[in-house]
Amino acid sequence: MVRPPMQSEYLGTAIDFAAPLGEPALLAPDSVQWRIYKNPIALGIGGIAAVLLEFAEPRIRSGVWDHSTYKADPIGRSRRTGLVAMLACYGPASSAKAVIGQVNRMHGKVKGETPGGTKYRALDPVLLDWVAATASYGFLMAYDRFVHRISDADKDRFMADGDAIGREFGARHTPPTVDAFMAMMDELEPCFEPHPIVFEFLDIIQSGRAAPGVPRFLHRAIARASVSLLPGHIRRKLELGPRYDLTRFDRTALRIAGRLADRYVDRTAPHCQASARLGLPHDFLFKSPAEQRRLLAA
Repeated sequence: MVRPPMQSEYLGTAIDFAAPLGEPALLAPDSVQWRIYKNPIALGIGGIAAVLLEFAEPRIRSGVWDHSTYKADPIGRSRRTGLVAMLACYGPASSAKAVIGQVNRMHGKVKGETPGGTKYRALDPVLLDWVAATASYGFLMAYDRFVHRISDADKDRFMADGDAIGREFGARHTPPTVDAFMAMMDELEPCFEPHPIVFEFLDIIQSGRAAPGVPRFLHRAIARASVSLLPGHIRRKLELGPRYDLTRFDRTALRIAGRLADRYVDRTAPHCQASARLGLPHDFLFKSPAEQRRLLAA
C-alpha cells in the first residue's frame, strides 16, 4: 500500500511520471482506471485477490513460486509489481511499453513443470489472459466494495479498457465485461486447487511486513477483504474457511480508510504527476466529473 515516488526505478530503468510533458498514458485521464488506481486501499485489496485467483491455477502458482524472488522477498516483489501497475496506468506510454517489454522478456525464460507433472510456460496465452483478467477484476471489485460504488456500465468500461494494458503484457483475450470474466473463471475452475502456498501468501499479508507503519489489524482486514472478493464456490474450493471471514469492524475500518484515501491529494503521487504532465491540474482526479469534463474539453 506504499505509493511509488514520482521518480522510481525498475530493473535499472528510470521511471518519471511527470515527464516528458504532454506524453499520453496507455489510458486516458477520464478512464475508470485513472479513478480507481489512485486508491491504495483498493489496489492493496484487489491486488491480493488477484494473486489468490492466480495461485489457484497450478501452472501460475508454480511459475511464480519457482522462478521469481517471491519466496525470498515477497514484499519487494509485490512493490515492484505495484510500480509496474501504476506505470501501465499513469506513466508515459513510451516508458510503460519499455518496462513492460522488460517484464515480458523475463517471463519468456520462465518454463517448468508443476508438482503434478503439468508443463507450463509463463508466456502461455491462456495464463497471460488470466493474469491480466484477475488484476482488472480485483482492483475493480475492491474499489466498488470498499471505496465507492461503480455503475454496471462503468464496470464494463473498466474491463474493456483493460485490454490496452493486457495486450502490452501479451494477453490476447481480455474479458470485456464482468460477466465475461466470470465465464473465463468457469472455464479454468476445474483445474483450481487449494495449496499451502496460498495460505503462506495470506500469512505474509497479515504479518504487516508490507507496510510496518500501518496498524496490524488493518493488514488482517485487508487479507480478509481480498478473500471476500472471491466468489463463494471458488473460496470453498481453495479451502479459505471461516478464519478469513470479514467482520463488521473490518468492513467499516476499510471503508473509512478507502474513502479517506480517495480524498487524499499528494503532489508526488503518480496520478498527480501524470495529470500535471498532461497539462491538467495535479488534483484533476479529485474534482467533480463535470469539472473534469470541462478541463478535458479545454
